Amino acid sequence: MSAEIVNLRQFRKKQARSDKEKQAEQNRIAFGRTKAEKKLTATLNEKAAKAHEAGRIETGKTED
Repeated sequence: MSAEIVNLRQFRKKQARSDKEKQAEQNRIAFGRTKAEKKLTATLNEKAAKAHEAGRIETGKTED
């Protein structure tokens, strides 16, 4: 019964590199957009908000 010998220093470094790579991937997704892509998204959101507001039904207030 021989167990696999693991160098803890190397294991910790490998784990730290893996964690940093995961964080980098998340940052690429969150912040890695070009200015044009950001502007396009903002424009589309604004257009959708205007269309939503345009479809709103105005209800008159009645006194009961």
